Amino acid sequence: MHTMRKRIYYYDTDAEGVVYYGNYMRFLEEARTSFIEDLGFSLKELSKNGYIFAIKRQEIEYKYPIYYGEIIEIKTSVEEITPYRIRFYYEIYNSENKKTTVARTDMVCISPEFHIKEMPQELIQKVKDKCESKREKFYL
Repeated sequence: MHTMRKRIYYYDTDAEGVVYYGNYMRFLEEARTSFIEDLGFSLKELSKNGYIFAIKRQEIEYKYPIYYGEIIEIKTSVEEITPYRIRFYYEIYNSENKKTTVARTDMVCISPEFHIKEMPQELIQKVKDKCESKREKFYL
């Protein structure tokens, strides 16, 4: 599982000092981008080479609020990978190590013409290797 730490700033919150629900999408994007970069890939470079990634599905379960000033941990793993799609799984923990959020993202690979496209085999293999080395659950 990949872990990313993030400080919650005032601009992340609503008037009550609680993280605004829409900002969780940004947090998840940052976490999955960091996950991919840690494998040695750049989404910008992949895009330049004709591999564009789009979000097909997103689900979030809010279990407990996150507040202004907290430092959270976003743990990211891969539940499933196919030649065309990666299903990411996330758990977010607050400063007290309480699980606040569970989320899943289906990210698909498309061409510049917006047609479904197979991901580079090297990316698929590195994701599988990371999952196997950490004994994470994934399907192919």
